Amino acid sequence: MTTLPARSSPTTPTSPDGGPATGPTPSPILPQSLRKTHFKEKILQMYELLWKPEDPRHAQPAFWDEFFLLRPKIGPLEADLAKLSAEQLAGPAGARANIHTLWAECLANLAHHHPIRKVYALQTLCGLVKAALKRASGPTAASGPGLDPVALLMGVDQAEARMQKLIAHVNDFLTGDEPASLKDLCLKLLTIVATGMDNVGQNALLEYVMVNSVYESLIHLLFQAESRVCHGHSAVLLLTILIQYKKYESSNPYSVKLSILDQEMPLHGYANVITNSLITYTQSYEASLSDQVSSGWLSSITSMVGNMFVSDEGSPRIEQMRARNAVLLALYQAVHLNRNFIATLAEYQTEAASPKLSPSQNPAQLKEKTVAMIPAGSASLNTPGAVAAANAAPSNLLVTFLEYCSIVMQDTKTESSQNTNKLSFLILLCITEDQYANALMHDANLSFRIKLHRAPMRHRKTAVNWETDFSSKSLAVAVLDLMVEFVRSHMMKRLPHELYLLCLAVIHRLLAYQKRSRVRLHYPWKELWTSLIALLKFVCSNESSLVKKMNIFAVGLQVVVIFNLFVTYGDTFLPSPSSYDELYYEIVRCHQTFDSLYSISLRHSTSGGEYKDSAVRLTNSLVNVRAIIAHFNPKIDTWLSSQQLSTPSEEQILEVVKSNYDSLTLKLQEGLDQYEHYVESPRHSSFFTNLVRSVIHDTRQSIVLNDLELQTVLQDFSSIQ
Repeated sequence: MTTLPARSSPTTPTSPDGGPATGPTPSPILPQSLRKTHFKEKILQMYELLWKPEDPRHAQPAFWDEFFLLRPKIGPLEADLAKLSAEQLAGPAGARANIHTLWAECLANLAHHHPIRKVYALQTLCGLVKAALKRASGPTAASGPGLDPVALLMGVDQAEARMQKLIAHVNDFLTGDEPASLKDLCLKLLTIVATGMDNVGQNALLEYVMVNSVYESLIHLLFQAESRVCHGHSAVLLLTILIQYKKYESSNPYSVKLSILDQEMPLHGYANVITNSLITYTQSYEASLSDQVSSGWLSSITSMVGNMFVSDEGSPRIEQMRARNAVLLALYQAVHLNRNFIATLAEYQTEAASPKLSPSQNPAQLKEKTVAMIPAGSASLNTPGAVAAANAAPSNLLVTFLEYCSIVMQDTKTESSQNTNKLSFLILLCITEDQYANALMHDANLSFRIKLHRAPMRHRKTAVNWETDFSSKSLAVAVLDLMVEFVRSHMMKRLPHELYLLCLAVIHRLLAYQKRSRVRLHYPWKELWTSLIALLKFVCSNESSLVKKMNIFAVGLQVVVIFNLFVTYGDTFLPSPSSYDELYYEIVRCHQTFDSLYSISLRHSTSGGEYKDSAVRLTNSLVNVRAIIAHFNPKIDTWLSSQQLSTPSEEQILEVVKSNYDSLTLKLQEGLDQYEHYVESPRHSSFFTNLVRSVIHDTRQSIVLNDLELQTVLQDFSSIQ
């Protein structure tokens, strides 16, 4: 066997004198010509000079002249600023002084005639503000306790003047004839400022945005369809967050201005942005249903079984719902603050849902516009939902919102989905309290084909043919259908108590309007009555477990108030006398449920306990229902005996009811159409505080500061010159 010579190890080179080599070991893989030191970009070298205690111009006299001609590296800039220790930032001559100078130089370059300097200055400001607010929100590994962002970025004594100058530049860019990329950077900068801290009230930078308003600039972006498609979602989102700043402590200028906005175009644009975002979700949901149907029965069963066990916060559907909480919050703010906005609820939205192609545009530009109008966290343009949203037929905000509600109300298992549902119900509550909104919803001449999706159940058909299974209806009918569906489909051991109270409150407000305005809505009222009675039966059957967790008597009281409204004033708004007869028939037919409810409430009203007052009110409210049962049951029994019948038909019982109205005596109950008007604070303050925290956190996580390509910037600026 031939013995091969031993190979010398490449990892142990020797020096010319035969000893071991000193210094770095050359790579055995790379050739000698490529073994060079790592190259560091000049902008990174300039960043390093900024973090030193001396003025960077001592090392490079032309430092600031060159700085804004080099493309920023936002990631390294943020990382370097986060690593600075308290000692490096201490003292008037430390790195903090260089940061103050950097801020001032950014402001100076925003006024420069060279477009590259403007863009790079804005990008640098985005990185600075983001890093400073991140340090302020909590301790970092090297910095110790959080540092005031105002003191870090500008200095407290210069902050007011410098923020005023910055906001002035931003307003000029947003309202001027500037390219979309520059406006987008301005909106990103403002969004970074607004979302820097989870607790919006503790964000010191926002105080300067309150004094130096950007409201008019944001509203300006909603005027025209083109700017609305590109920047509408960012403008509405930013306005929504700014409205939250210390709104419970003082008068918020953005809230005040939104409440008095009466210009049709920005209101229409505001509604258009919300409509488009919700349409994107509903179209995506419908596309997923179509995929399940086309994939066959095995996939449907697998999906159904999976949904039974998986409904956590991280599921894609919950994430998509949560991503639209910001849009729902914007809708809530509008309907809650501005009565003029109500008029846009039933107006058709067209531009953003289907952007027009002008002669000077090519299809690629149209696609770019469509992508821009899809918010962060939404489906991409290549998904079926986004494509359908881009080509959707004209719709209106309230129709789209009701369709969206019918989807999200199917899931109340997670905290996130419950928050989305509560916000949706509060929006409906504000709408149904408004006189003009009620007039629109009850107008028989305003009818729409509304796709109200329903939760899958064993007794229902697996699929709905939207071409044949639904017809045009008024908005009030659609709202009632939605509420009835919620009542039917959420009777569970973990009863969503608060959501049921809000659902019943919406129903009560619709009925109160019909009673006051004597509007006879053509609706299958029996479906509502049977659903409410089924809810009472469920509560009574599970009283022992539910009463330990929630005030079930409040739910029972709202249901009984609704029945009392029908009993006392039904002749003024029910469509026909036969509907009134059916009401009495259902009360008598389900008398055992009302008897059980009375027994439970009476027991808790006399034995004391946490819910004694609610139990007393429920007991007293049942007086007319019990009088109806006590009056008609003996009459029916007597008639059955005379006819020698044991199983009468519904028509026969109705005849007995009709012939015995005269001898029925009921107590006149006042104020059945009265309700406590919705007020956000203090009852719902904690809910909105936590919701805003969630929206701010999600928005901050979705901000992407991409390094713009020089060629793109030059093309944008050359297109407007």
